[in-house]
This record gives sequence, structure tokens and C-alpha cells, in this order.
Amino acid sequence: MQLSRFAETEAASSIVLVGAIVAALVWINVAPGSYTAAWGAEFGIHLGPASFELSLREWVTQGLMTLFFLVVGLEARREFDLGALRERRQLIVPFTAGVAGMALPIAIFLLFNLHSGGARGWGAAMSTDTALALGLLAAVSRRLPEQVRTFLVTVFIVDDLLALVIIAVVYSGAVQVIPLVVGIACFALFAGLMRWARMPGPALLLLGVATWAFVEASGIDPIVVGLAIGLVAPAYTPDRERLEHASGIFRSFREQPTSRLAQVAAATLVGTTSPNERLQTRLHPWAGFVIVPLFALANAGVRIDAEFARAAIASPIVIGIVVAYVVGKPVAVIGSTALLARLSGGRLRPPVGWSAVAGSGTIAGVGFTVAVLVATLAFTGPVLGEAKIALLAGSAISTGLTWVIVRATSRLPEQRRVRALLGDAQDGVDLMPAVDERRDHIRGSQNAVVTVVEYGDFECPHCGRAEHSVRELIAAEDVRFVWRHLPLTEVHPHAALAAEASEIAAHADRFWELHDLLLAHQDRLAAPQLVGFLEQLGIDGEGAADELRARTHRGRVNDDVASADLSGASGTPTFFINGQRHYGAYDAASLKEAVQLARDQVRATARRRR
Repeated sequence: MQLSRFAETEAASSIVLVGAIVAALVWINVAPGSYTAAWGAEFGIHLGPASFELSLREWVTQGLMTLFFLVVGLEARREFDLGALRERRQLIVPFTAGVAGMALPIAIFLLFNLHSGGARGWGAAMSTDTALALGLLAAVSRRLPEQVRTFLVTVFIVDDLLALVIIAVVYSGAVQVIPLVVGIACFALFAGLMRWARMPGPALLLLGVATWAFVEASGIDPIVVGLAIGLVAPAYTPDRERLEHASGIFRSFREQPTSRLAQVAAATLVGTTSPNERLQTRLHPWAGFVIVPLFALANAGVRIDAEFARAAIASPIVIGIVVAYVVGKPVAVIGSTALLARLSGGRLRPPVGWSAVAGSGTIAGVGFTVAVLVATLAFTGPVLGEAKIALLAGSAISTGLTWVIVRATSRLPEQRRVRALLGDAQDGVDLMPAVDERRDHIRGSQNAVVTVVEYGDFECPHCGRAEHSVRELIAAEDVRFVWRHLPLTEVHPHAALAAEASEIAAHADRFWELHDLLLAHQDRLAAPQLVGFLEQLGIDGEGAADELRARTHRGRVNDDVASADLSGASGTPTFFINGQRHYGAYDAASLKEAVQLARDQVRATARRRR
């Protein structure tokens, strides 16, 4: 269990990556012949007179890394569809920081290399390694607020997208038009089928491979294919119609468990989740723990001796890359963000505090994957080795600077520390409509600074388990809890009637007493038992039975279901904290951490207004 938790952290994948870098350096300096022979070995596909051959290093760099950039594209698309970038106005600040964080380092590198043969390698000075930067940040900062990570990811996504465009346009060879046109046609067909048809995986896989092969044959680096495929894979929460359909198929299988229905049920269940989520689930561990470390092992090897060291110290390429990442990245991120806030009169502020902005700038100086990719396209021989060493040195220095900022921030008094990390910008709201004290069922202090809304189902066992976590939350004086109905009638036949019974209790000001009884007795929700619970609370049983038979309160429950659809809640329990959807686990520790972040954000905003 401990190993599986470790493997889920970003720090874990960065440790594996650092280990691969060290292994490559040791391997090439201990046995340079075997290192060169292993990665230079040719492998290919031969079909009659046609052949397709690449070295093992090229298969990793152009083949496997396509899957890595597919994951990058998937993460970008998810942010656009469900994350921070769904409100396009929120994109302005991180987009500006991302662009500036590439432009200034490029300018710095050219300042040192404009009149030397190294000018062509300017692309090696521009790109942050998203996976390594986030992993190293997690290693130096144990508790990273979600707002900070979201801002970082957004900046890095902009960085990755622009970097791959530059690779495709600037660092590709002579373009062969016919293979490129065929590749574009294959991709267009892929995108159309992804969007409009429910195609089986093998068909999409075949089109994806064909797109990659034709783009590679055209002379353009095919890793851009992975990014493009990721960007066309939509992300969405499962809608109720699909979930109900899947539940019906599963019930049919339960009644008639044949192999045919088993296949249909499995395919239908999988189809309820978005292509984006399915691909990320399958590829993310491979990208972080296999593909990127293999890329490092294949490309980080540099022969280091006294002569090389003397040349590297004075090399304008080394100086340009190190200064570009260590100085250029943070100055660009911090400066562009501050300038945008000033020019907009404070209307465009970062979604985090200035300490977090500064740490984002310094950790953005961690560059490896894309930077090494560009370096291998721009340089050869000892100069390529100098570029790689400069990237490793710049990453180490940038990580150290980030650690200094993290330590300095942690020593601030609590109020100043919260402000430094979270700032005072307001995040977007997911919950629709907002909590209405005249209508909603509210438990806890009316003066609470944090409001937790749960869309729940009285028959749902997950809601029953979550209730213990909710009780711990509302024990705090500054937290209030709101229950909204989302009965999943296709799997819980008594849920809708139980919700209507709770509305009968609400009219007698006994909603929360019945709420607690129903969640404590989820196996006793048939109509006679519901009437018995109402009578237990002193409510007229005969009148309650008549109301249940007439479905008097069905409209009130359906209003909550409609609000769940507007808010993107399709399963139970679904939590919203101060209007923002909580995507994490709903155990007590996870919910408390999310509530604490919301509390800190509110207090930071209130202090600024004073």
C-alpha cells in the first residue's frame, strides 16, 4: 500500500527520472562503447521493398515521446474543458507568463551566442520540463496548495504547446508535401471519429499510428502528433443519460449473465467516461515512470573529463542556457505577471500570491525533456554535451532557488504566509445555482466562511460512508453544510421516495433528523419504513403516506436534480466547496484539506479589502 501511494506522487516520477539521468551519466563514462552501441542500434519494419528504420534512441525520442506529449495534450484539454482554463479570462495571466517565460530566456541565450555557431540552439533555452519541475517542487514543498499547482500547470502547458510548435516549424527538416497531406487527412479522420463516432480502440489506434508514420515521413518531428491527438480528446463528466443507460445494460446482464451481455456491459460502462480520462488513466503511469526515464537514459549521457570541463565552463552555450533558465525564467514569469496586474489596474491578477508566483518562476527554470530534444536537433558532438550539462546545472540551481523561496515563505507569520501563497484573486464558480438560505437545507453556522454542498442519494452507500467525514467538517464553527438531492433511481430504487420523504420532514422543520436516520438505515427505505421514520419524528404518518403516494414533493427533488445537471454532478456524493467542485477523495483528511484551502482564500481576500 505504501508503494502504491508513493507511485501516485509527482515526486516519485521525478525521482525515477533523476535516477535515469544519473544512470546515463555513469553508463557513458564507465562504458562509453556499450552506451553508444546500445542506443545507436538500428531497428525497423520491412514490407517488401519498403522499409522503415530508426535507431533505438530515435524510437524512444520520436516514438515513445509521442505518447508523453499525448499526455501533455490530454492534460491541456482537460484544463480547457473542466479545469482552470474553462473560464477563458483565467488564461490571460498564465498565458502571458508562459509566453514571456520563453521569450526572455531565448533573448538571453542569443545575447551570449548571436555571433557564434551556437545561435541555432536557441530553442534549447526556452522550455520547462513539466513533469520534472512539478516533481521537484513536490519534493521541496510537501504541502502544495491546489491553486498554486493549477497556476503552474497552466504556465507549463502554454510552454509545452509553444515549444512543440517551434520544434515542428523551426527544427524539422525539409518538408515532403504528399506524406504531410496524407498525415493531416488521417488526423482529420481521427479527430472526426473521436468527436462524432463511437469507434473501437483498435480503429483509432490504427489511424493514430498512420498519422505518426506519415508525419515522420514528411520530415516534421512526429512528436507533435501526440500533442494534437491529446488536444482533440474531450474531457467531460459522465452525463445522467449515459449513466442510466449503462445501469440498464448492467441490470440486463444481472438478469441474464451471458458473455455477449458481459461484453456490451463492459463497453457501455467504459463509454460513460470521457476519452480524455480513459487515455490519461492508461498512459499517465507509463509516461511518468517508463517513457520519460527511458528518454533520459538514452539522451542524458555525456562524457565528462578535464578537457570537456574546461571547455564547458567558458562555453557561451553553457553560460547562455544556465543564465536563460536560472535568471530569465523567473524574471519573465514574475515581471510579466506584475506588469499585467499593474496595466490592468488589478483586474488581471494571478490566482495565487506573489510568493507562489516567484516560486513558479524559479521552478520554471527546470528544463530537460523538450530542451534536450531541441539540443539533439540543433547540436552534435561536444557542443551537444555542453548543452546537456548546462540544462542539468540550470535545473539544479533553479530547484535550489525554489527551495529557498519555499523555506522563506514557511517562516512567515501565518496570515502573511497564506496571503503570500494564495493571494486574493477569486476563482470561478462551478455550483449552479448558488446556495439559497430560503430554499436549501443548511446545517451549521450561518456566519460560516466555508460552505460545503453535497449532492447526495440517501440509498447510496458512498454517501453513507461520506457522512462521517461531513460530521467532522461541520464540527468547525466556520463551516456550514448543504444537502441537495441527486437520487440515482436507476441503481437505487428507493432513493427518490426517500428524498421526497425528507421534504415532508423539512416542512415540519425536522429535515436533518430524518436525513441522519435515512443515512443510518440505508437498507430500510421502502415506503412503509419511511412513514415509520416520519412518525418516529412526530409527523402524522397517514398524511405522510398520502403525500408519498401522490408524489407531492417530486418537483422539489427534481429541481435539485436539475441543478446537479447544471453543475456537472452526475454521481454521488459530489461535493462543492465555496462554489468550486471538489475533484479529490471525500475522506475526512482530503475534505479538511480542501476546506482549509478555501478558508485561507477567503481570509486572504477579506484582509485585502480591509
